[in-house]
Amino acid sequence: MERIHSINPDRIAWCCADRGITPDDLASNLGMASVHIERVMAGKEGITFNQLRKIAAYFGRGVLFYLEKGPVDEAQAHTAQFRTLANHKPDLPANLKALIERVEKQRQIFLSLREDLDDEGEQLHFIPPVLPRNEISEAAHKTRQWLQLSDENNFDSYREALEKKGALVFRSNGYNGKWQIPKDSPVLGFTLYDPACPVIVIKKQNSEPRQSFTLMHELGHVLLHKTSSIDDEHDMQSHHGREHEANAFAGALLVPDQLLAVIVDADRPEDVAHYDEWLAQPRKQWGVSGEVILRRLLDSGRLPQADYAGYHQWLTQKAPSQQSGGTRQYRYREPIHIFGDTYVRTVLDALNTQHITLAKASSYLDTLKIQDLHRLEHYYA
Repeated sequence: MERIHSINPDRIAWCCADRGITPDDLASNLGMASVHIERVMAGKEGITFNQLRKIAAYFGRGVLFYLEKGPVDEAQAHTAQFRTLANHKPDLPANLKALIERVEKQRQIFLSLREDLDDEGEQLHFIPPVLPRNEISEAAHKTRQWLQLSDENNFDSYREALEKKGALVFRSNGYNGKWQIPKDSPVLGFTLYDPACPVIVIKKQNSEPRQSFTLMHELGHVLLHKTSSIDDEHDMQSHHGREHEANAFAGALLVPDQLLAVIVDADRPEDVAHYDEWLAQPRKQWGVSGEVILRRLLDSGRLPQADYAGYHQWLTQKAPSQQSGGTRQYRYREPIHIFGDTYVRTVLDALNTQHITLAKASSYLDTLKIQDLHRLEHYYA
């Protein structure tokens, strides 16, 4: 098979450095003989078009990117949102950088499909409420009204409410794969800000209430700060700057004053280990953790700092519950868990109106097999 002569080896080297791998790692990851990559890097003909296409797909770029002359312009190679996150957390691992770029492409796909469908009556653009920046409690109150939240919620209802307003909410996979935030990563979520369609990505956790708090923390960055952000465990406990504002916003939105008023202080146990039991009913009804409620009680002057600190220490020392990896018998529904109902319905609508092919729909939905794609269609039907 004919081999390509005009590959720019510096661009392959740049992509490898950007991902934190060597050219030999690249060859190994793609199942290619390292001698082929070595020849390319030496400026010789070494790979076929199909092999170059594999390299391009691995780095999430087009084939033409590697045929262009000259060095890479980072301002064009990475979006402003990506560069914001990279500057915020300069030590991001390569797999997380790849995930961020993947999310950006999914948003572009979504917006392109919505434009093709030209859905009349559907909210195509994100239109946020006007919020007072210096009044976090009032901002949370207005946001809760904007989202039209009831007094009974869980992660899915919070996610649905936000998607109805024109945002996308992705949740990473629990199993190892290209849509997973690594389990050993402290990152809990990130936001790719865009005035027309922000995307919030949440790390799948054993506790859905923690996911809900991360979701509203990221929403705080979108509405209050209008910027992209990436947040880890430390940021979720911060008492300074924008992270503190996002935390306060999330707490007031999830547990507004009228809900906090139903907590009976006189019933509070002396032992912090029993706090979760004391708050079991409101935790379940509001879809939040005990820590969020206690933080709100602390901030409102109804809980001593020592009691909150004791609970937090107990919670930190408590062994996390273990979950099995499970099976993938419901593989056809995984795109809904990852990308959300709005994104999946948009892809299926584009397929049913013949704007895209089955192969395209499969690639947009986490490379579902065709039989699983049909099962997903029947599930919605």
